[in-house]
Formats: sequence, C-alpha cells, structure tokens
Amino acid sequence: MTHRERFLATALGRPCDRVPYWLYWWIWGGTWERWKHEGLPAEFQSFADVRAHFGADEVPKAIPVRLGPLPDFTATVSEDADSVTSIDSWGITRRNLKAVESMSEFIDFPIKTRADWLRYRDERLDPADPRRLETDWLAQSRAWVAAGIPLQLGSFPDCGIFGSLRWLLGDEECLLAFCDEPGLVHEIMDHMTSLYLEVFGHVVREVRVDLIHLWEDMCGRQGPLISPAHWREFMAPCYRRVHAFAQAHGIPVISVDTDGQPDLIVLPMLEAGVNFLFPMEVAAGADVNLYRQKYPGLALMGGIDKRALALGSAAIDAELARIRPALESGRYFPDLDHHVPSDVSWPNFCHYATRLREMVVG
Repeated sequence: MTHRERFLATALGRPCDRVPYWLYWWIWGGTWERWKHEGLPAEFQSFADVRAHFGADEVPKAIPVRLGPLPDFTATVSEDADSVTSIDSWGITRRNLKAVESMSEFIDFPIKTRADWLRYRDERLDPADPRRLETDWLAQSRAWVAAGIPLQLGSFPDCGIFGSLRWLLGDEECLLAFCDEPGLVHEIMDHMTSLYLEVFGHVVREVRVDLIHLWEDMCGRQGPLISPAHWREFMAPCYRRVHAFAQAHGIPVISVDTDGQPDLIVLPMLEAGVNFLFPMEVAAGADVNLYRQKYPGLALMGGIDKRALALGSAAIDAELARIRPALESGRYFPDLDHHVPSDVSWPNFCHYATRLREMVVG
C-alpha cells in the first residue's frame, strides 16, 4: 500500500496491510545536542535523517498555504545575556530563555478590545489576500500526490478555532471572554473559519486532499479549558462548517490536536464531524486503550508515554506492551504523546524506534 492508502485505511477503520510507522513527533534542540555526544551519526543533519534511518513511513504533508496574519508581526524586541524577547507571527510578545528549553513567557497579546479585533481583522486577516496562495503549494502538492503521500490542510500554529482565539486574546483572557464577551468570541471564531475555508477552496480545486487538521491545545490534566456546553455553543458551528466543506470535497478525515485530557469534549467533537484525535497525553490520563473502547469510531494517534524513553529499555518495552490492545483494535497510529525531551538518550531512542518498528512492521 502507498503511504496515503495506509493512512486512510487506518484512520477510517478499513482493512490494510499494517498501520503506519511514523515516528511523528520531532525533538527538542537540547535533545539533538545531547545525541551528538551519544552516537548520533555525524552525517545526520535533522530529525528527518533519523526517521529515514529507521525506515519511518511518510506522515501527512501540510499544504503550505498561509492561514495566519498577513503581513505577520515577527520581530525581535530586545536581547540580554539570558533571554530574547520577540514578537511572533501572530503579534504575541514572548520572552524565551537562552539556556533552557521551555514554554515561552507570554508578555502581551494583540487583542484587548473589540476595536483591536476589528483593526487586526481588517489589516491582517483578509481571507482573499492573494499572498495566502503565493507559495509553491501547488507544485509541492502534486509532487506529494505522485509519491503517494497523504495531503493535509491546516497545521500548527495557524489553523485552529480555539487555537486562534487563544493566540489573539491570551490564555486567561480568552476563557473569560466566553462569559464576558461571547459576541466577540463568536465573531473571531466565525471569521477564522471563513478565512480557512476560503483558502481551502482554492486548494481543493487543484489537488485532492485527505484531511483537514485543526490545532486547538485546549485541555490540561484536569480536562478541557471550556465546558462541553461552551464547546457546542461556540465551536460546534465552526466545526460543522468545516465538516460540510470536507464532505462536499471528498475529504474523509478531520483531525484535532490537543494536549491534556479531552474526554469531556470528545462527544461534541464527534457530533461535529471530528474522526481523528491526538496526541493522547499519558501524563494527563488520556489512555488509548480506554479511548479505543469508549469511542470506536474515533481514530487516535500518540498515547505512548514519552517519559518512559528516559527510563531505559525495560520501561520502554513495558510501555509498548501497554498500548498493544489499542494497536490490535485498529484505527490507532502508535506514537509518542509529544516531542522527544532532552532527558532521552540516543541509545534509548534507538531502542524505542527499533522495538516500535518490530511491533508495527515486523
């Protein structure tokens, strides 16, 4: 089977020769630096070389159209001995430490009032801006189609319904807005959905697409950041529009990326057309074995505890044995539950990649 055929068969619960072997999640920069001293082949230039070394299958390729603010805001604000303060593409002011890899310190967000939103929308979020398609997306897409690779519309950080609201207002501020300014929340989510579908419409006239992906990151260990009722009120209308578009254009998979424990919003997502969910974070209690039993119509990816890779071969083998029921149940892409942190040695990663390949490929 081609990479595309294997992906679609697994995601949709159809017969296939085997599930994909992806090694989907990349690595921290500190992980790469560590591996250089632990036997990483000198000729390897990136994690793509690591994936090729272990014979990983091709993951879906995100068609490189521009879905975020145009023009973007990217700029460096200041730098000292310990940190760099910058403005990212969405206009968020962030501070990052030089010596430690961690989440940014978020200093400021671009939208504080409805007037800010209207100005931002009109200046940066025009769905018809021709620059959104001024990339080599068509040539790349046709090359990937010829190679039998699945094509994806939407990717981090520029395609999400909750995700874009969070980028614009801020984490706490966007949650308060659901109660204090519901009209603004509806307005932002509706506009972003219209923008995505406008751009997607140009793409599907030229190439076939296999999935639409939405980056949300809207859950923590305690569960979703908004209630199921709020999900249905605010997000479901947007998701139903995306689903209707997908059905009209023969796109069979709608995927969502959210860390944490999403259990309470899985049913609302299923009702609105989502059929693929990841990364199934083990530390938050998202157990792929339980999810496969509870939601048989939902494909899953991830669910292998990345923390086990730091503990050695026995812990890795035990973790792979733990997810075997999900692997045998179907509609499951076995992979880590996020990027590879710097406490994972190169020998341990090699053991993990080899054992996972033995489980999946034989």
